[in-house]
Amino acid sequence: MRYLIRRLVFYIFTLWAALTLNFAIPRLMPGNPIDAMFARFRGQVPPSATAAFTKLFGLNDASILSQYWTYFSKLAHGNLGISFSYYPSSTVQVIMTALPWTVALIGLATILSFLVGTALGIMSGWWRGSWMDSLLPITTFFGSIPYFWLGLLAAFLLAGQLHWFPLSGATGTTTAISMNWSFISSATYHAVLPAGTIIIASIGGWMLGMRNMMVTTQAEDYVVMAEAKGLSPSRIMVAYAARNAILPTLATFAMSLGFVVSGAILTEIVFSYPGLGYVLFQAVTNDDFPLMQGVFLMITVAVLAANFLADLAYVALDPRTRTTN
Repeated sequence: MRYLIRRLVFYIFTLWAALTLNFAIPRLMPGNPIDAMFARFRGQVPPSATAAFTKLFGLNDASILSQYWTYFSKLAHGNLGISFSYYPSSTVQVIMTALPWTVALIGLATILSFLVGTALGIMSGWWRGSWMDSLLPITTFFGSIPYFWLGLLAAFLLAGQLHWFPLSGATGTTTAISMNWSFISSATYHAVLPAGTIIIASIGGWMLGMRNMMVTTQAEDYVVMAEAKGLSPSRIMVAYAARNAILPTLATFAMSLGFVVSGAILTEIVFSYPGLGYVLFQAVTNDDFPLMQGVFLMITVAVLAANFLADLAYVALDPRTRTTN
């Protein structure tokens, strides 16, 4: 319990530090978001309109401390401001529209790649020298290819040349989410290429890391003792070797889950997928301070929450953490 309390205090302090950086970094960036928003009009916007939008978006001459207090005050009430690039939509509306697409696509792809890669790593590490080891160079090769580059190849061959899958978009009709079969089948069909490229590129890392940990744990005393007791090889592999070998992998997996909300930015851009990664790209391009801060806030909270869940998993799987003073 003391271990979890210390970790919780650490996460609260980290959240405050991250929110402070989230406030400061966009304001230190060069450029003016109002000028960027009106750049397309090529000087045809009167000064009165510029002044009105500057006041609307809260870009006044108040001191940094005053803006800092206002930022946290609005944050406490769930007010993340109005998006510059998606005006007149609020930042919360933009994020809530894009978040389900990213969670569904990147989240499912991350979980599947973790499960498949970890299972392959457990088996290849336990049965060293078997045919399972021949999969490692293949998965490592695909793991060395960036998501977006693999996505470009898949889009060119499977969508552009063979026409097996759609080239872009999330559905064939609308991005409004519904639970009817037509929408689900269309969304699944459009997600095959972006999710498939992420899964293929990620499996190698999970497999290699888990295999190395499995090889290390096979020499531990508790594994030797289990073998001496005459337990079945499958039970030793899963209940003794894999249970302990997976602990470092869980921390990495927690980090991966935390970054799910940020999306695979370039992958979403390649496939014009309406997720948070693409929204973040638009926010940075247009100096959209409120939207950048909102997306970074989501990423920060998700990463900290995922790490805290990993700490809970550590406590459940490793008895040594429960006896830490």
